[in-house]
Formats: sequence, structure tokens, C-alpha cells
Amino acid sequence: TVHLVESGGESVQAGGTLKLSCVASEYTRRMGWFRQSPGKGREGVAGISGVADCGYADSVKGRFTISRDSSGNTLYLQMNNLKPEDTAIYTCAADLSFGAWTLRDSDYPYWGQGTQVTVSS
Repeated sequence: TVHLVESGGESVQAGGTLKLSCVASEYTRRMGWFRQSPGKGREGVAGISGVADCGYADSVKGRFTISRDSSGNTLYLQMNNLKPEDTAIYTCAADLSFGAWTLRDSDYPYWGQGTQVTVSS
């Protein structure tokens, strides 16, 4: 079982920046960031496979950047120009199998507990 622990969620003003981190107990091939706000379903935000194959939801493209450290065990989400609609619980997910990046939550068997991001206008 892969354990994932997120950190970095805070309350910020619109236009601000945050960097989320997710530490995995072991290397996983694919990882992703998801978010969920009250009354809405879970949304895939960004996914990465290996260290360079990555992709984003249209809602965050150009504002968010997903990356990993050199060991591959720590996942990051750099969030710039935050908007109130980015307010959500952000959760990282991991998958041991090979494959391209994905934003389908069904592709990820391992999940963290989440970290709250609140963006005020």
C-alpha cells in the first residue's frame, strides 16, 4: 500500500500563489492532483507520468504546474493566479502502473487525505 500525505493548503487572496506538496511512501509511476468543493464532484486537476509527461484540466491550464522532485517520491502543484473558484480540498493520487498521465480518478488506487485551499475575492 502506498501512503500519500499532502501539505501546503492555506487561505489566500485571489491572484495569489500556493505550492502544494504530496509525499509518497514509495515511488509511483503516475501521480495526479484532484480537487473537490462542496456540492461538486471530484475534478482532475493535473496528472504526471514519470517526470515529464504531464497534462492539465482546461480550468487550470496556464496557471498550475505539476512536478516531481528528483527522487520522484514528492509531487508538487504550483498554483498561480488563484481564483475563488479554485477553492476546494486538493488531494493527490498515485498509481504504480505504467501509462500516460491521466485525470481519471478510477485510474488511481492510492489516495491521500487532502489539504484545504481557500481563495477569497
